[in-house]
Amino acid sequence: MSIQNREAFLDKLASRLGRERRTAGVERPQWSVTPQDEVFKGMSQDELVEVLEKHCKVIHTDFKRTDRDGLAKVLNETLEAYEGKLIITSKDARYQEYGVNEFFEEQKDQLDVHVWEAALGKENQKIAERADVGIVFSDITLAESGTVTSFNTKDNGRSISLLPRTFIAIIPKSTLVPRMTQAARHIHQAQANGEDVPSYVSFITGPSNSADIEMNLIVGVHGPVKATYIVVD
Repeated sequence: MSIQNREAFLDKLASRLGRERRTAGVERPQWSVTPQDEVFKGMSQDELVEVLEKHCKVIHTDFKRTDRDGLAKVLNETLEAYEGKLIITSKDARYQEYGVNEFFEEQKDQLDVHVWEAALGKENQKIAERADVGIVFSDITLAESGTVTSFNTKDNGRSISLLPRTFIAIIPKSTLVPRMTQAARHIHQAQANGEDVPSYVSFITGPSNSADIEMNLIVGVHGPVKATYIVVD
């Protein structure tokens, strides 16, 4: 895709501002006050977990904490509570690393697990629509707002967190950051370093909800009606 008339547009804009157009030497300003960096500044990962746990009550999200050895047990309890049989997940190496694939294999007689497969195209979305539970790993987790971040790629469709009846986010404790400020900075820095940054990033804060009608909050309107965050030490 090419940009048409860009130079002429920028020249005209500079002219209307009454100055010459600058094409070099533009630097990001150093602000004297940066309140966005002060929220939860200096907190440890464990302290950020406590902030996240408290905010989960605000966003109507169940909070659970375990370690890698206990993850399968907690995941199984959550799936049973959701009466989850058809599960959809992303294709992520962490499922193997954290023992989740082993758990799925052990439960293959009780669970029907679909792993997002790019070659199936729209069929993945149809499966997500029928799924009882969508499960993703959080890539960055915002303690302040109780938000999990999902880097959507060909192996991790956004429908996994949008279409199933319920939603589970597995949160490695190492992904915790104070707020959106640090998440945006992480993404920006990754791009500046030449890393392959997804063009689509989902910020997911609990189950679906809306307060459009008379400012009354209704949870479970247009997507997952329930959500669980599982923090893994």
